[in-house]
Amino acid sequence: MGLFAHLGGGILGSVGWVVPLIIYLTKKDESPFVRDQALQALNFQLLLLIGYVISTVLSFVFIGYLTGFALWVMAVILGVMGGTAANRGEWYRYPFNVSWVK
Repeated sequence: MGLFAHLGGGILGSVGWVVPLIIYLTKKDESPFVRDQALQALNFQLLLLIGYVISTVLSFVFIGYLTGFALWVMAVILGVMGGTAANRGEWYRYPFNVSWVK
C-alpha cells in the first residue's frame, strides 16, 4: 500500500493527493509503515498542489506552463523513487517536504 500511496500521487497530477489520503484513512491503523508512507506522500502531494495552483495563475504568462510541467515531472520521478523504496520496505523521505498532516 505504501507503493500505491507514492505512485498514485505521481500519476494523477494535481489530484494526486486523493490516493495517499484514501490509503491513509483506510490503512492507518493496520500498519505503522503504511501510515508513515501515506503521510509522506500526502504531505508532498499537498505541497505540489500549492505549486500547481501557482503555476495555473502564472500560466497567463508563459512561465506557468513551464513550472507546471516541471512540477509534474518532479512528482512522477520522486513518486517512482518513493514507490520503489516503499516496495522494498524502506522508510522513504522526500528530499523536501512539509509536515502539515501528522
